[in-house]
Amino acid sequence: MNIGNAASPKDLPEYYCAWMELVRNLPLLVQTHQLQARVAEMPLLSTRFLRGHRELRLAHMALGFITMGYVWQEGRHQPAKVLPKALAVPYCTVSGTLGLPPILCYADCVLANWRLRDPERPMEIENVDVLYTVPGGDSSKGFFLVSLLVEQSACAGLQGVATIMNSMLTHDITAIQEALSAVRDSIRRMTEVFKLTNKYVDPALFYNNVRTFFMGWSDNPELPDGLWYEGVREQPIRLIGASAGQSCSIQCFDQLLGVQYSDDTGRLFMETMQAYMLPTHRQLVEMLSSWPPLRQFVLSSSIPELQRSYNSCVLALVDLRCFHLSTVARYITIPASRATLVSCPFGGGQAMQGNRGTGSTNVLPFLKGIRDDTKRALITD
Repeated sequence: MNIGNAASPKDLPEYYCAWMELVRNLPLLVQTHQLQARVAEMPLLSTRFLRGHRELRLAHMALGFITMGYVWQEGRHQPAKVLPKALAVPYCTVSGTLGLPPILCYADCVLANWRLRDPERPMEIENVDVLYTVPGGDSSKGFFLVSLLVEQSACAGLQGVATIMNSMLTHDITAIQEALSAVRDSIRRMTEVFKLTNKYVDPALFYNNVRTFFMGWSDNPELPDGLWYEGVREQPIRLIGASAGQSCSIQCFDQLLGVQYSDDTGRLFMETMQAYMLPTHRQLVEMLSSWPPLRQFVLSSSIPELQRSYNSCVLALVDLRCFHLSTVARYITIPASRATLVSCPFGGGQAMQGNRGTGSTNVLPFLKGIRDDTKRALITD
């Protein structure tokens, strides 16, 4: 997966200045309750002046951020139920062209939402900035940037996946072992970078502010019928909010290592998340799922060193998922329990929504199940 230069260009043509002004000032406009009024004044712009894939990606991201700010401006219990025509029509047009749904996706807010402060310096958190953000100050920026650097850490491992797939065809055991080492090291690096969350993202700010703007309108009690996209469809549309499950990296590692999801919930979730990926990323996951299984290849080889290399990758993925569980506990489960204890008894659906992920899963049981599925991929004597 290539995330290099995904963020360019940083601006759209002058014709789209109304979009650019709103998205650049989004946190302030939301916090001062001005965004909905400004969107109501926005002209209906044609998408025909968007030139090429990069401008389409930037437009999708900008319209996605504006949409999330518009819907959740008044908080998670007072969402807007209608997306105005001037926003809904171009957003759905751009989405259809890109093969993405008309909601802010991981491909937008993480994979495309960055720039280097100094192009001559390495891609490190101090040298990367977001293009757009949501209310939550440094914690919202930190969340996007840590997620981006986790994805960057996956790149070497994904190159290893390609090497393994090709080397299985030629039965090149040495190349497979070397590539498995690259996959293992990449997953370990992902875990280490993921730990930067604790430094750059405040749990209370994430739970009470940032997280709201990743909430979608599928299985959401505040928007039970979905969101009506004015001028697009006569019925509301139900869509899932941005989630790390929409990254193809982990799903590619799962496919490589033969992780089998043990219940329908896990399988359905992973399949659903693929619909929110870029088409090329979706195709990569699908291609790996149809490839001859590495696990069976390793088992049939009866080479102890190869089995150890394979198991080291599985264990690295288990460790990553264990850390993900502890992060969810710190940033969602614990703040949710505190909110339930101190909230007004008439506070609406917060307790109901508190332990659900932005991908509409009951997050801790789901992640524990996936972690256990990963453990079962280990080859034992």
